Amino acid sequence: MADFFTQNLVSVFFIYGLAFFCMGLAINLEVGHSSEMYFAHALRPLSWFGFIHGSHEWFEMFLIMRGGEGEIFGPGVISSLRVFLLATSFCMLLAFGVWLVAASLNTRQKLGILAAAMGIYIIGLVSLLTRHSVSSATLVQADVYTRYSLAIPGAVLSAWGLILQQKRFANAKLHLFRKDLIVAAAAFALYGGVGQLFAAPTPFFPSNQLNTEVFLRLAGFPIQVFRAAMATIAAIAIVRSMRAFEVENTQRIQALQSAQLAERQKLEALREELFQRTVRAQETERQRIARELHDGVGQTLTALGLGLRALVDSIEVDPSRATKQARQLQVVATDGVDELRQMVAGLHPPQLDDLGLLPAIRSLSREVSEVSGLTVNVLNGMHGQEISPESRVVLFRIVQEALTNVVRHAFASEVYIRLDCAGDHIQVEIRDNGQGFDPNLINMDVRRPNLGLLGMTERAALIGGTCQIHSKPGGGTTVLVKAPLQIEEAGHA
Repeated sequence: MADFFTQNLVSVFFIYGLAFFCMGLAINLEVGHSSEMYFAHALRPLSWFGFIHGSHEWFEMFLIMRGGEGEIFGPGVISSLRVFLLATSFCMLLAFGVWLVAASLNTRQKLGILAAAMGIYIIGLVSLLTRHSVSSATLVQADVYTRYSLAIPGAVLSAWGLILQQKRFANAKLHLFRKDLIVAAAAFALYGGVGQLFAAPTPFFPSNQLNTEVFLRLAGFPIQVFRAAMATIAAIAIVRSMRAFEVENTQRIQALQSAQLAERQKLEALREELFQRTVRAQETERQRIARELHDGVGQTLTALGLGLRALVDSIEVDPSRATKQARQLQVVATDGVDELRQMVAGLHPPQLDDLGLLPAIRSLSREVSEVSGLTVNVLNGMHGQEISPESRVVLFRIVQEALTNVVRHAFASEVYIRLDCAGDHIQVEIRDNGQGFDPNLINMDVRRPNLGLLGMTERAALIGGTCQIHSKPGGGTTVLVKAPLQIEEAGHA
């Protein structure tokens, strides 16, 4: 068997290099996708290890095919290049192990550990090369030193890190892939603990006792076969474990879909509640209008009817009394008209259509001040610009709702209302000095949402605007409405 593998050592090196190179390629393709798992970031150094170490083994294969390193580049050049590739690849393996084991450290600390390890390696390598003249034997010793100082620690750290990672997989409910990581950890441990321990023979311990020749006598096949087998097993296990990223993406998509569904359900519930409240408000308003018509205009009309009946009876009998009754009926009719005008103004202020948004807000502010004693200051920054009827109605109702909230809940003494035009947007700010509230607590109460605040937001959205409410306990409240400035067309005033 030893003769068979020795004769086919080129194929062994080809499989050895192919296993790690394919692993590096697979990792490089997979980690390009978005993943929040730490394992995906830690795999990047392992991909470079696969590329570089696979290239190193293929380099060895071509040298065997050529029958040695030759003299084309000068004595020792190719051996030096081999040691450089070997050291670089195992540095990447060491980085992979550090990234997995020291997951709690930041990037700078991990790079510091890696730099310290490389510093120790370089000091030892320089010491080795300065004590002996550079020759083939010295470069073989450098090869062995690289395997002992970088490959074995890197493989052991990688195995340890993979064991830790399979526990993270368990916490992430990715149990299917824990077995793959355990297999990969075992393969890396054997690859480093056995495959790199049996290095080329040198006069130094332990390669003078444990080396490739000893392994060949004990196992009956070259150490490269063992390394290739462990490399293949590790590569397959690592590639299989990366299926966890697909499962992770599926879980993230499902979580996002669940969150979107919950948000839609919450929004639908709020809209349904708002619709129900709107219907109740409409019915309540109709009842109020009916009562006011019955108690006000209805009584006025009844009084007019009775008065006119009495007037008919008095015209022929007592003309002077009839004249007096007619004048009284005229006063009743005038009062009824005034009352009807007030009722209509409450439903839709005529100033809003006749004079514009600013006069309507000023009229509303005077009424609120007279009824509640609240000082309402209206500041104008409109510069004479007028807006479309739709925007006027929406902004007026938002101001009306905000003032109602201030009177009912804020315990404020003063309110500032400011209208501004900035570019192609109009901005309305309502700011009070009341007791304020915590908006987060209001928003978290899903069972009893503040539909007044929600209504202002919905109204602003109707004209393509936004309504932001800023408040804090003891710090007053500011309602800030921004909407596109839709200039009123001529003839629609």
